[in-house]
Amino acid sequence: MPRCLKFGAMSMRTVPPYIYVGAGGFLGAMLRYAMTLMLQGLHINIPYGTLVANTAGCLLIGVVVGLSEDIPFLSAEARLFLATGVCGGFTTLSSLIYELLQMVRVGHYLIASLYFFLTFSGAAIAFMAGVGVVRVFIRG
Repeated sequence: MPRCLKFGAMSMRTVPPYIYVGAGGFLGAMLRYAMTLMLQGLHINIPYGTLVANTAGCLLIGVVVGLSEDIPFLSAEARLFLATGVCGGFTTLSSLIYELLQMVRVGHYLIASLYFFLTFSGAAIAFMAGVGVVRVFIRG
């Protein structure tokens, strides 16, 4: 297995870091939109698209952290692309807050509380799972 995953032959000196972040952000936003379209029919009081995006984004960033903890398996470019770019474009904390406030505004306090709990507990569990998967399967 390679010691370090890199994107292309160029180094950070020839490609500005914001290019990696922007490309990852574009990909993350497109993935988020596609997922929202796929899950639209499941919107029964809880916005599943946002819930899944935040949980999956935390899983991905957990994998990125797991791959970068002790041995730099991912290059700086790959970390910028995946963590800052893809996860930043894919996860939707601002949408979460807006949706929570809309639920509270119409008096759906129990649903808002459930959504809040599921989002943050799911995100924490997914992050830990991402780190754990890397430790077990990649690092051995």
